[in-house]
Amino acid sequence: MSEWFIYILECNDGSFYTGVTNNIEKRMDKHKKGTGSKYVKKRGFKQLLYSNLCGTKSNACKCEYAVKQLSKYEKINWFKKLKN
Repeated sequence: MSEWFIYILECNDGSFYTGVTNNIEKRMDKHKKGTGSKYVKKRGFKQLLYSNLCGTKSNACKCEYAVKQLSKYEKINWFKKLKN
């Protein structure tokens, strides 16, 4: 069984993209190539800001939904709390 992560990346326009994956490196490569998502393809990939192991795909998707309800700055604070 694979482990799933939630992640936030920053686009070239300063906006954030939140997603889930079971392979961070492969997913970031796809974003860099413009094949990871339409949102990032349009805005460009700048950097991975945060990632966090969530265990199952279900847990990762639930975290993703919760994070997507937050404002940009609330997302950063949410990840900072996870790190402490």
